[in-house]
Amino acid sequence: MSQQQEYERYEEDGISISNTDVSNLYSTWDTPVTIVSDGAYGTGLFPDEPDDPYEIDEWYEPHIKAWSEHATPETTLWFWNTELGWAEVHPILEEHGWEYRGCNIWNKGMGHIAGNSNTQKLRKFPQVTEVCVQYVRRAEFDGPDGEDMDMQEWVINEWDRSGLTLNEANEACGVADAASRKYLTKGDLWYYPPPERMEAMVEYANEHGDPEGKPYFAPDGENPVTAEEWEKYRAKFDCPAGVTNVWEHPQVNGTERIQDDDKNGSFHINQKPLELMERIINASTEEDDVVWEPFGGLCTAAVASKRLNREARAAEIVDRFYEAAVERVKETEPEDPVEKDSQSGLEDWE
Repeated sequence: MSQQQEYERYEEDGISISNTDVSNLYSTWDTPVTIVSDGAYGTGLFPDEPDDPYEIDEWYEPHIKAWSEHATPETTLWFWNTELGWAEVHPILEEHGWEYRGCNIWNKGMGHIAGNSNTQKLRKFPQVTEVCVQYVRRAEFDGPDGEDMDMQEWVINEWDRSGLTLNEANEACGVADAASRKYLTKGDLWYYPPPERMEAMVEYANEHGDPEGKPYFAPDGENPVTAEEWEKYRAKFDCPAGVTNVWEHPQVNGTERIQDDDKNGSFHINQKPLELMERIINASTEEDDVVWEPFGGLCTAAVASKRLNREARAAEIVDRFYEAAVERVKETEPEDPVEKDSQSGLEDWE
């Protein structure tokens, strides 16, 4: 029997949950548009988890390597942890090509400690927060001498190679100075060229640029990038008005909390709110996109994915958590698909 057949797996409606170590699965999963990581915190409470947060960087590194291997520049990573856990893992993420976007603070409120925090013993303010940190997979390009370039360096270098002036970039884009001021600036105010304007610059450079340097803006060295292809070099993101990086939401309770009937308490100590999982999946994916949940627990990201008409690939090594997660997914009904306006203007990109 092959390794892939030695564990239980639930599959239905684009949702797959496997009862095994996720390391067995990465190479079999479809390319992720979003990865939701809610793994080791350094508490020692789960299988193979270190009991020291200062050791979780080594625990995460093989997983991060796998994420990097299978992700694309369209992929967003949401990394849940404590502030200290994130601080330990951040250098590993950067080393393997993950670019920091922002730290979101989940404020669970005073109900999380219920007045039971002995500050004189702890010698610090009561802890009522976790973090969910947003990363994107860095887009990398080959420079003229084979060196790695980030997107800004590559765009500027390709235009410079063409021998064209900055004013000609403005002419190509049909703007007064946006191309030279935004897309070709070498400072911190650089803007990602919107797909339509990128395509205009590509066509102009290949028509009017130095013939000896052609093709220009060809990531593979042969085919100039199109607007549709260029769009895939940036992670998806959509933030509703009024939402910030501080998430005021109580810890999971009431009917949403999965209870342990045998122990008269919570089934899983780290169950995440469905509302917050839906927030991050809505922000970084579209319908039918694939969401990875490598450390499933109760698989709240898979539940949210089913509700939002996404696909999900999840793993959970603890049998009882796996069984509970499967029941949650089975009981979940997808929402009616939402039609989005596809006629968004260029101002949405800028």
